[in-house]
Amino acid sequence: MARAPAADRYERLYRAHYQDLLGYALRRVDPPEAAADVVAETFLVAWRRFADIPADQARAWLFGVARNVLANHGRTERRRAGLAAQLRRELATLPAVQTDPPEHVAHAFDGLPDADRELLRLVAWEGLTTDELAVALGCTPNAVRIRLHRARQRFAAALGEPIPTTDRGAGA
Repeated sequence: MARAPAADRYERLYRAHYQDLLGYALRRVDPPEAAADVVAETFLVAWRRFADIPADQARAWLFGVARNVLANHGRTERRRAGLAAQLRRELATLPAVQTDPPEHVAHAFDGLPDADRELLRLVAWEGLTTDELAVALGCTPNAVRIRLHRARQRFAAALGEPIPTTDRGAGA
C-alpha cells in the first residue's frame, strides 16, 4: 500500500525540524521529559493543521506553535503549583491524624490477601457502602456482603479475636 503524499511531507517536516524544536523546548522547560511533551504537542498541532503550514515558512510556523504550546505549559504549571500550595495550606489547618496502626494490627492486616485488604480499606477508609462497593467491584450487593463478612472474619482471626457470627453490612 502506497503512503499518501501528505504523510510523506509530514514525515519530512518532522525529521527536518524535530531536533531544532527539541533544543528550543529543552532551553525553556524542566524536566527534559516536559520538553519532549512540548515537541510532541507541537507536532500534533502540525498534523491537525497540516494544510495551514506555509510551505516556505514551515520551520518558523512550527516555532510559533511550539511557543504557544510552551505558554500553555507554563500556565498549566503555574495553576498546578498554585493548587498544590493551596492544598498544603488547607492540610496544615487539619488536625493531626494518626496514620500508623498499632504494630499487631498492621501485621495482621498485611497478612490478609490483597482482595481482603482492598475491600476493608474501601469500607473503613473510604466509607463506601455495600451498594457503592458493588459498583466499584463490579458485582452484586449480596456478593459484597459475603466477601466483606469473610474478609472481616479472616481479619479477626489474624488479630486473634473472637470471630463475629453476624455481619451488619458495609455501612455498619
